[in-house]
Amino acid sequence: MSEDHPGEERRRARELGISLNGEPGRWNAITDVPGVEVGYVTLVDGDDVRTGVTALLPRGRDGVGTPCAAGRHSFNGNGEMTGTAWIEETGSLAVPVVITNTYAVGPVHRGVVEWVRANCRGMAPEWLLPVVTETWDGHLNDIHGSAVESRHAAEAIEAAVSGPVEEGCVGGGTGMRCYGFKGGSGTASRVVEYGEDRYTVGAFVQANFGALRELVVSGVPVGRELADPAGSAAPRVAPGATADGERPVPPGAGSVIVVVATDAPLLPGQCKALARRVTLGLARTGTTGSHFSGDLFLAFSTANPSALTSTFPENDGSAPYESMRFVPWGRMDPFYGAVVESVEEAVLNVLTGAEPMTGRAGHHVPALPLDRVTELLAARGAVS
Repeated sequence: MSEDHPGEERRRARELGISLNGEPGRWNAITDVPGVEVGYVTLVDGDDVRTGVTALLPRGRDGVGTPCAAGRHSFNGNGEMTGTAWIEETGSLAVPVVITNTYAVGPVHRGVVEWVRANCRGMAPEWLLPVVTETWDGHLNDIHGSAVESRHAAEAIEAAVSGPVEEGCVGGGTGMRCYGFKGGSGTASRVVEYGEDRYTVGAFVQANFGALRELVVSGVPVGRELADPAGSAAPRVAPGATADGERPVPPGAGSVIVVVATDAPLLPGQCKALARRVTLGLARTGTTGSHFSGDLFLAFSTANPSALTSTFPENDGSAPYESMRFVPWGRMDPFYGAVVESVEEAVLNVLTGAEPMTGRAGHHVPALPLDRVTELLAARGAVS
């Protein structure tokens, strides 16, 4: 139940009857891609700690060190995703992808190094480039504090499992906002029919972006009709300051991280093309891409497990040639569509699943009012 909207049960977008295209996988999650696992560490303590760590393992813990074809895209670079220079150079990803808050990238980066050193001794023991990325949770969380420690990266990796994925105020998404309402972690997936084969495309989103006025649900601009979650009776303050003396956060600021996974056989360049399509999925939810939002996307394919192995020093003695099976470029459109649909639904799952939260300095962020949204959608025939 939501404390802001008594009687409302937080549910996924499809459970609310919101009209969405495409066939989801079994769990409608990135974990529908075989081998992919997700783990969380959620840190809620006292009045000021509202943060955490999320780990996504492309091939599970046992598969760390086995490369995946990968590509990334920066829609807006006001953020951080470490390790991407190497992904661009080699087209491969062989480490966990870990998401946290902006100022916790350092300890989490160190934590990934320590976990790999302890658990994957044969994998580049003197050299590693972790992939750690972030969004800003300083409205609800004491982002200058030291709540996130290196050990939390290891704990998130160890907690990673397949199956249904918890959404909303969990992991790295604990203290985030989205379109002015409570944001956080969300996921969705699509099944792609390809000849006699069936592949899965899954998306995971850490959503901390968007201004209320922009919000679109199933094609309906509901943000124009919803009450400002910041409240219309806020006290008057001097320009450039909030009631508590802090600088205001521009509408739409904060950032969004999206990780896309598939078991379809793709080249690194095709993974990069999937990452570019994330932008279209986000656009379906209304955002125009704030200058103050770091919008960073990563896509990988778990197919071709024996390829790209020569990117690590310990494999210098590998065969002189490698080969990869891949979908022809001219037949990529269904996979692009699956990315767009999965990302759109993952963002909606964040908003419909996240609970309201009060945090640092008494700041309160309400949950999206589900009854009001479904009422607006029903008036436009956008719910089943």
